[in-house]
Amino acid sequence: MRYAAIYARQSIEKKNSISIEGQQEMCRNAAGEEEVKLYQDRGYSGKNTDRPDFQRLLKDIRAGKISKIYVYRLDRFSRSIADFSQLWKTLQKHNVEFISVTENFDTASPMGRAMLHIIMVFAQLERETTSERVHDNYAARAGQGAWPGGPAPYGFILGRAVDSSGRSYASLVPDDKTAAVVQEIFSLYAQPGATLGSVVKELNNRMIPGAKRDFWDSSTLSRMLHSPLYVKADEQVMLHYQALGVQVDSPAEAFDGVHNAFLFGKREPNERKYTNVKEHHLTVLRSVGLVDAALWLTVQEKLRHNAQVHNGNAGTHTWLTGLLKCAKCGYSVKIQTEKEYRWMNCSGRYNNARCDATIRVNLTELEETVARELQELIDRCPVEQPAAEKDVYAARLEELDRRADRLVDAFAESQDMSNTYIQRALQRLEAERQEVLRQRQREKQRPHLPERVVFNDLPFDEKKVVAAQFIRRVEVSEHTARVEWAV
Repeated sequence: MRYAAIYARQSIEKKNSISIEGQQEMCRNAAGEEEVKLYQDRGYSGKNTDRPDFQRLLKDIRAGKISKIYVYRLDRFSRSIADFSQLWKTLQKHNVEFISVTENFDTASPMGRAMLHIIMVFAQLERETTSERVHDNYAARAGQGAWPGGPAPYGFILGRAVDSSGRSYASLVPDDKTAAVVQEIFSLYAQPGATLGSVVKELNNRMIPGAKRDFWDSSTLSRMLHSPLYVKADEQVMLHYQALGVQVDSPAEAFDGVHNAFLFGKREPNERKYTNVKEHHLTVLRSVGLVDAALWLTVQEKLRHNAQVHNGNAGTHTWLTGLLKCAKCGYSVKIQTEKEYRWMNCSGRYNNARCDATIRVNLTELEETVARELQELIDRCPVEQPAAEKDVYAARLEELDRRADRLVDAFAESQDMSNTYIQRALQRLEAERQEVLRQRQREKQRPHLPERVVFNDLPFDEKKVVAAQFIRRVEVSEHTARVEWAV
């Protein structure tokens, strides 16, 4: 036996919106003496169809149990033309009538079906127009240097300021309680070997409350580290975003190394927020930043590098991570742990059960054997100047190269940058580079005592780097292991 259904939905409770109970009452009055079954979704948006009772209703429709559906208004059922067009095909296929009690149409009649489509078109147009108007207002406030709206990001509180004409505007003010935490987070992540996970662990171990929860997670931390709201934006930050294809709305002189910046723009659904900011907009706000530009750019470079390597070097259980391969199938070998015990499993075992290899090689013994052979190779290598002294100049040269790259990339993406400007900027960078090279040459002429690298004394992350330079792969089978050296 088929019956009528009443569907009601309310995303959030507001004084001026009708409750689910009110919607159901109006639908009952329209249904009269018909037998009805109630379906309701409380706290769900109508923008998509992933709603529990809505899905239960669709299941009953496909099972042939529903004869008609009553709704208070069409947007309670669906707010998307694309979604509703598919839903309407389902209703037609199973001979289900659709009645909106306040919009006064019934799809049992041709006029009701025509009215349905017209209402959907105008409802979609109204939402898109409203959304565009809100976005324009948002952009206008940001363009004037004011905080465009919404809660203050972590590290700031909302405040009011007055411009030169005496008008008041919303502004971000550093929060005495959390601004220092933001600065420490950037410093922690910039440290060699630090990862999102290690910083999260450090913050949670110290019981520092998170941005919106009592704890931190990698997603929240990543959003914070990417955000230009925290940087004291200077010319290099401007070039960084121009190189990414971002439209910089503020003049170059606004990037004074004091005030922060705001990035905004439309992104496609399901697109990761920071993977593509091309054609987004960047504007300098009137509020001050919390993190020096040099540190912020170092963090961006590290985030970009980590995204490129896809966490391929993120292992923490052995410095052989990424080098271990199954001798039987060639898949990577994963390390599993329980308390202090470590063992190896072929990842091919979990890839459609392709590999049935059992690995019983003792990982600790394998590390000790490989470390001894690595030390023999290191001892045969010629001794170089101390790395700490050499890296002082290498780091400065790398920074100058990055600045030149940002400049060239920004010139390629921007139509507003003149040839004269870029030529002068590149000449200044080249002059700095030549001076660093002269300093390094003078340093090379100074005598240095020989320095021997002891592999077992290296930090964990440096062991991984050294191992990757000397080893192509380590193939492990049930009881044996074979090292394929890269030298």
